Amino acid sequence: MYTSFYNLTDKPFQLSPDPGFFFESKGHKRAMSYLRYGLTQAEGFIVITGEVGAGKTTVVRNLFRTLEHEKEKIVSSHLVSTQLDADDMLRTVAAGFGIEEEGGSKASVLKKLENFLRYSRREGKRVLLVVDEAQNLTPKAVEELRMLSNFQADDQPLLQSFLLGQPEFRNTLQGEDMLQLRQRVIASYHLGPLDETETRAYIEHRLNLAGWKNDPSFTDESFQAIFEYTKGIPRRVNTLCDRLMLFGFLEELHAFDQDLVKTVIQDISHEFSQPPAGETKTKSGKHAQKGGGDTLERLERKMDNIEKTINRLLTVVIRKVLVQPLERKSKEDN
Repeated sequence: MYTSFYNLTDKPFQLSPDPGFFFESKGHKRAMSYLRYGLTQAEGFIVITGEVGAGKTTVVRNLFRTLEHEKEKIVSSHLVSTQLDADDMLRTVAAGFGIEEEGGSKASVLKKLENFLRYSRREGKRVLLVVDEAQNLTPKAVEELRMLSNFQADDQPLLQSFLLGQPEFRNTLQGEDMLQLRQRVIASYHLGPLDETETRAYIEHRLNLAGWKNDPSFTDESFQAIFEYTKGIPRRVNTLCDRLMLFGFLEELHAFDQDLVKTVIQDISHEFSQPPAGETKTKSGKHAQKGGGDTLERLERKMDNIEKTINRLLTVVIRKVLVQPLERKSKEDN
């Protein structure tokens, strides 16, 4: 919507991980180095942790992009885990590599996985398993991953694994029953947030990749306000900046200052704020008790925000479709 208004070639702040927009901050560069090092070792586990939205998945996808020339030599599977038990973990891994196994025993699944790994080795291919959101795995599921690393041929492991998770995954790894897995972790890194300078560089980097020509412009104070709200977490930066660009489009603005950023932050905060505890009063004047009333007031608040957005959009559409053509015609007639 706003891309054409600002003459951009792409949407710069999409939320889905896109390696094409990869920004090499100090932390992301170091995480990439650990992953590359791990690939050269061709064994064991590499653990990357970070807060929600820190860019763990983007780092891995960027790594795969840099390995395009080796695509035919690496067989990979990228799994996003949920609360899986041990047996489900094995079946999910098998399915990730295209191994069909319905209703078979655990022994049958393991045998098919081993055959697949050995076949890949004979074909000169390495097998890489990437498990995202690893903090959702139970200790027993993590142990099953460790057991898979026991498959070897000619004293060389047949499977290598990258484990990506939120900080609490490190607590899982510190458990007493995780000693053998910890001994197989060849590299581990915690991906922290961007600092204030990097946050500004990150925003400008993504804008430049989308064809930005300083329209809209950002003041120094606006960058500072963005950092203070997002704490340098890339996904939060994307969310705020996307809303900022949309707001600018709706209001036909070409310069973003600190006050504008705070206005958008306020809008976002209102949308996701919780109603007060206990009795609340809806806009219809009715009192509502905690529970159903909370939901009603929250829905009313969201509807208000949606209505405001629609009104802004309608104002722009009316101006562009009806008013401006009439003004141009009037000038031509005169």
